[in-house]
Amino acid sequence: MRFFGSKKDQPDSLKRKRSGDDEKRAKVQKIQRTVEAKPITSSSPNNGTSESSKEANVERDGESSSEGDAEDAAKLIKLSEQSHKHKDLAEGNKLPYSAITNTLEKIEHESSRLKITALVSEFFLETLEQYRSPDKLVKIVYLFINRLGPDYEPDLELGLGETLLIKAISECYGRAPAHIKKDYHEVGDLGLVAQKSRSGQPTMFKPAPLDVETVFENLTKIAKATGKDSQAKKVGIIHRMLTACDLKSNEAKFLIRSLEGKLRVGLAEKTVLVALAQALLQYEKKGERVLPSTLLKAEDTIKEAFSLVPNYEIVIRKSFEHGILNLLDHCSLTPGVPLKPMLAKPTKSVGEILDRFQGQEFTCEYKYDGERAQVHLLEDGMVRIYSRNSEDMSERYPDLVGIIKDFIKKTDDDTSSKSPTSLILDCEAVAWDREAKKILPFQVLSTRKRKDVSEDSIKVHICLFAFDLLYHNGTSLITKSLQERRDILFNNFQTIDGKFQFATYKNSSDLDELQAFLDQSVKDSCEGLMVKMLHGSESFYEPSKRSRNWLKLKKDYLSGVGDSLDLVVIGAYIGRGKRTGGYGGFLLASYNDDTGEYETACKIGTGFSEEDLATLSTKLKPTEISQPKAFYTYDTTSSNALPDVWFEPTTVFEVLTADLSLSPVYKAAHSEYGKGISLRFPRFIRVRDDKGVEDATTSTQVAELYDRQANIN
Repeated sequence: MRFFGSKKDQPDSLKRKRSGDDEKRAKVQKIQRTVEAKPITSSSPNNGTSESSKEANVERDGESSSEGDAEDAAKLIKLSEQSHKHKDLAEGNKLPYSAITNTLEKIEHESSRLKITALVSEFFLETLEQYRSPDKLVKIVYLFINRLGPDYEPDLELGLGETLLIKAISECYGRAPAHIKKDYHEVGDLGLVAQKSRSGQPTMFKPAPLDVETVFENLTKIAKATGKDSQAKKVGIIHRMLTACDLKSNEAKFLIRSLEGKLRVGLAEKTVLVALAQALLQYEKKGERVLPSTLLKAEDTIKEAFSLVPNYEIVIRKSFEHGILNLLDHCSLTPGVPLKPMLAKPTKSVGEILDRFQGQEFTCEYKYDGERAQVHLLEDGMVRIYSRNSEDMSERYPDLVGIIKDFIKKTDDDTSSKSPTSLILDCEAVAWDREAKKILPFQVLSTRKRKDVSEDSIKVHICLFAFDLLYHNGTSLITKSLQERRDILFNNFQTIDGKFQFATYKNSSDLDELQAFLDQSVKDSCEGLMVKMLHGSESFYEPSKRSRNWLKLKKDYLSGVGDSLDLVVIGAYIGRGKRTGGYGGFLLASYNDDTGEYETACKIGTGFSEEDLATLSTKLKPTEISQPKAFYTYDTTSSNALPDVWFEPTTVFEVLTADLSLSPVYKAAHSEYGKGISLRFPRFIRVRDDKGVEDATTSTQVAELYDRQANIN
């Protein structure tokens, strides 16, 4: 571990977060020096413009130059050839937890994306070579991304509150909670506080060292603990693990960070996926030299496989069985496993759409003001409904689950003994007024309970608007044209008024007709239009991609930046005047999916009704924290921009803005331009309960919107 004594030796997460907070850094240094330092041979200090910043300009939103990719692949191979064997790997069957935490420590001190990828890949490869266990690799991957399983599996979330963690640290290490809180206030990292506390408390009898399987099993028990005694159970499990942490190691630091839900080492999941591809390929080749082109193919293959089947256990097992380059032959759409949805790019005018689709036949569909819903019917007749971020929403929509089969057309040869049809539908769930027979605003939909919903208690009724069919009767349809998928959808499903309908659409390339259709969509209580390629390979469904083959055009955004932004609430300002006593405004941030940090984008106080503010106060009050998280990137020199209270990152606001501008105060996408990007005249639209904070608008997307705006202007 490096000391934090000089700027070049500070972790880049702290350096990026607060460039002027020398006092706090000195306190971090003081705490760090109570722990025995470990050398990190691969650490590379960030000296201004990091390699990751330069590399970020090469690739945006999945659209990169093949030349740049090939160069990166060659660099990765060279780095892996120069790497050294880990001394942390035990000779027996158990992998020490310290092997993971020591690698995370190296990553925390590294700024280059390529070097971080090489560190992770090297670790994966060495564990593969020593243990030859797909099960062990699955657990390792999940610990590196700080999850316990796929997103769609329930009760696997961590993210414990600071109060419970302070209690566990206090009870384990015999320190008063007040002293722990004081240290936490000084350094802003409970992990560091736990590490200091552990180093100051030697034990008479040394417990068995922590291993990966034990940590993973215990974290899973904590996540699944429920009931009146659940808090005590969680504290007890944490106590046992903290006691087992090595006296002179960094295990306590990363264990607490894992429990908080944020490792804050600047490791993005997409980097882990690339590293996994490299390790699996090199493991297969057994020491043979890997060509950059082969490595690129492996990376593309695992990304596509994971977008179809977002489950590391399945992807890793299939790679072991069939080889990584053959994954797509064995990883296909499966009802019950939600795929990552295809997304649209924003546009600002009908003319821009006509330019994009010039000479091509395209279709326009209503863009409904609801919640994305992926409907799965399994072979055994079970129905599941998933959100855009793979959350299982079946419990929220029992009224839909019970009638999905009613939407399937019956044929003459149907019998009661025939196996149920299997399918995956892409839909929008919309609040519906059954008496007026019209769409209700999203705000009405958001009032539905998210858990423990009984059909008898439902007051907000739902209509499903289907716009795509991705899987039908055992066959994936994503490589069929949109016209073909639409034909199969229409031929096999029937509408039921107020419950299941097809998205309203129009095929046209006439400017006046498109404008009229856009106006009509708004009159029909929709947000605008989705414009899609209709024929050929460009109309194939592209899981997880924000594609130019789908464009969205919203009426409200024609004079703005082309789209709303979904930003994370990280702070609030106490209200004045009519808003005295409550929150009067909020500090919002974009999500940097390269570093895992939240970068401030604007202060917002417009668009809220008094009812909105009261509801938000109830929602956000329990998430208040005593100080900002270490992974918040914000300016400390402008007192007007600093909020009165800070929050855990739990809530996403959809926001409109007049335009975007460079800012010396706000930090969104600051690594791209030297200054951050901020929103001018932001206006609150709604809370996005259907989005997790890591599904918020990324800093890369903010930069892309700014660039498009600059090009247009």
